[in-house]
Amino acid sequence: MKNESNIKKDYDIIVIGAGSGGLNVAGFMNTAGFKVLLIDKSDQSIGGDCLNFGCVPSKAFIHAARQVSEARASREFGLDVHGDVDLKAVMDYVRSRQDIIREHENASHFRDKGMDVALGSARFTGPQTVLVGEEEYTAKKIVIATGSRPRALDLPGLEQVKTVYTNENIFSLERLPRKMAIIGAGPIGVELGQAFALLGVEVSIIGNVFLGKEDPEVALILRQTLEQSGIQIYEKYKPIRVKDDQTLVISHLDTLEERQVTFDTLLTSVGREFNTDSLNLAKAGIEVDKRGAVKVDQYLQTTNKQVSAIGDVIGQHMFTHAAELHASVIIRNFFTPFFLKKKLSTDIMAWVTYTDPEIATFGLSESELDKQNIFYQIITKNITEDDRAITDNRRVGLLKVYVSKKDRVLGGTMIAHNAGELTQELMLAQVNNLKISAFLKKVYPYPTATRINRSLFLSYEARKLTERTKKILYWLFH
Repeated sequence: MKNESNIKKDYDIIVIGAGSGGLNVAGFMNTAGFKVLLIDKSDQSIGGDCLNFGCVPSKAFIHAARQVSEARASREFGLDVHGDVDLKAVMDYVRSRQDIIREHENASHFRDKGMDVALGSARFTGPQTVLVGEEEYTAKKIVIATGSRPRALDLPGLEQVKTVYTNENIFSLERLPRKMAIIGAGPIGVELGQAFALLGVEVSIIGNVFLGKEDPEVALILRQTLEQSGIQIYEKYKPIRVKDDQTLVISHLDTLEERQVTFDTLLTSVGREFNTDSLNLAKAGIEVDKRGAVKVDQYLQTTNKQVSAIGDVIGQHMFTHAAELHASVIIRNFFTPFFLKKKLSTDIMAWVTYTDPEIATFGLSESELDKQNIFYQIITKNITEDDRAITDNRRVGLLKVYVSKKDRVLGGTMIAHNAGELTQELMLAQVNNLKISAFLKKVYPYPTATRINRSLFLSYEARKLTERTKKILYWLFH
């Protein structure tokens, strides 16, 4: 008699990885009536990096830190706020937010929806065959969405530090550090650094470039804001060794000057590694690049055309919403003839760094516009004199937008309180190729914060009032 556990189980589609990209693909295909198998390492890992270690816990943590900071700021109005932060209570809050989302991101929930779920490590045994435990599965199409993990820091003397924290274990802290050193000046390090500083921790951030993917003018504004709040930022420095369990030695990239940074808690955020090690990709004819990211074409197909890859594992824009964009591309292409297939375009990509003030970046950057030889004008607006910014005491900020010859939004960046929300209509305009005049037809209730967008474009239109135009207007008036 045949062993039931070794019988191949056939599916229309297998999705390996239940992060945002994988869940989008599996969810749609299941709703559309296809036979779907979703695979992830464990029930607890469903939701991917975003739910378990990234976006969700970090934003809940940032929210709690801002609540503490705002409570302390109320002293200005006569309230006496004192006491030490209970970090355990903060982390309990973080986990409670994750638990709410997990109510609809778990194996039982998806099985109730009619989807098959296999828990365990997946590895390819052939071009369209995957093994999980003792079970072998095959499908017409397979999607790899296994994500990434923090890159380990290789540093002499690091073994002296009892616990080296990353975004995967930092939320296990239950006692507030006194001094925290953060190696890495990208979004993760900067966001968490500010949040811990708001809770009362002395924070030092060390990195080659401060927020290197952002517009330098905008990044400088945030850096100055953080430094004014007491955060030490060592830009153009790199760690060279750990002197003892509480001392980090850093060196300037140009002058080689050495400095010492003391800490009782060390957090590293030095890049990502791709979760491909255990997949046995070669068995399926799937290649990776020199970084270990899965190679894909413009349609997100791997070197095995029956297998696509999405999200962090392809090593491009490593955001939850980037994985969602990837998912939408391959879902459409499942049902589209080859000559109509959609290529991935990142011209509409956007992201937010959730500091205070926030940085929101969208569309084409100056370097991308120059590379594509696209004509553009830069228009800027300082937020200092914005009425809502004045009433809310949020006057640090700048809006910068790139506009085409035909008065259409090509991209831009903003640093401001809630910049991620304020730029949404700018992103919508870019995606839909709207002209600037569309903003001026809209009524902006006073004093909403988005009036900064209206103000920017009114200033732009005012440039068109040449002396000749003024004479024509004068003649028409009379």
